[in-house]
Amino acid sequence: MKRLFTFLGTIVFMVGSAIAQEVNSSVPLSEPSCGEDKNAQQVVDYTPTISIDSRFGYDRVVSGGPAGFGGDGVYLNIDGKISKNFSYSLCQRFFSSHGEDDSAFDNTDWLTLSYEVGDFSFTAGKDVVMVGSYEYDAYDIDSYFDMNSMFYNTFGCYQWGVKAAWAPSDEGSIALQITNSPFSLYPREDNLYAYNLAWSESWNWYSSIWSVNMFEYEPGKYVKCIALGNMFYIGNFSLGLDCITLDTNLKDKADDQFTINFMPSYEFGNKFRLFGKLGWESVGEDLPYDFTGEYLSAEDMALANEENIYTLPAFLVAGQDYWFYGAGLEYFPIKDNDSVRLHAVWASNNFTKRHSINIGLTWKFDLVGAIKHVAARRN
Repeated sequence: MKRLFTFLGTIVFMVGSAIAQEVNSSVPLSEPSCGEDKNAQQVVDYTPTISIDSRFGYDRVVSGGPAGFGGDGVYLNIDGKISKNFSYSLCQRFFSSHGEDDSAFDNTDWLTLSYEVGDFSFTAGKDVVMVGSYEYDAYDIDSYFDMNSMFYNTFGCYQWGVKAAWAPSDEGSIALQITNSPFSLYPREDNLYAYNLAWSESWNWYSSIWSVNMFEYEPGKYVKCIALGNMFYIGNFSLGLDCITLDTNLKDKADDQFTINFMPSYEFGNKFRLFGKLGWESVGEDLPYDFTGEYLSAEDMALANEENIYTLPAFLVAGQDYWFYGAGLEYFPIKDNDSVRLHAVWASNNFTKRHSINIGLTWKFDLVGAIKHVAARRN
């Protein structure tokens, strides 16, 4: 705890110093961007964006299972620029035990340095493995885990690697990424990699995140993945449709693993959002791989339900279909500001055969904005 407060104190000091020198932090650059007036000067703002985010709630199993208050961790997000071309991004989790690598970066979701030149960018560090899915793309505290697919809950999405991207417009990009494989529990020993190609595009009525992936589960052996994330917009109504297929042998007609999500949502102005989800997932029997380290058998699942065990890890039952569904309401009490959000969510599935309700509060504290506000009032 002492180390945490020391670290946060250092962050506050850095932010205060950056804001105090903000007049000098926006440095004119002599090189114009393509298509701009050559006499014009670009301005780079080196003041970072820093927020501390968290979510708290009350969770209860309707049938009389576990219930109580709890939190979903504390997240520190820092984004900023080092120069005209270099930028950085960090997401660090505190008070959380679900790390994915065996190092000091266990609770670092991402830590990247990017170099941009023209329409191209190059990124190195710990990053999110690119998979085409809007459910998968959601920030952790914006996602409700009991409503998610098992793919979301078990896939090791934060991996070290490199990425090159081409963005010919603000609405679309193509990226190639090479990372450690999500099957690689000890990256420097397993020598397993993932190769990911992703395309994203956005229009007024539709946006997409599509990817083709190859995840190495043994040396020279790959799980081939096609992931198609789609989002349709009609006024204040949106409908997400995700399809993910995983296969080790493309010659077989049947997929090894399949996930599909329907995610409707309707926004009532800037105050309320009503949303739901219906998903179906299946896993074949005797797979040569799994993302979790263990798939439960049907007998183990039946025994767990009989003994009323609700704290099982989110593992699929091999050879069976998995249905998950739910609905929820979000309320934003501050006008034109999503920093504070209240939610009420109901979810169920045929894995645990239970209904759960979660009521809670999410807040995103803009540290830089708060310090600027205090400094402005003193002046």
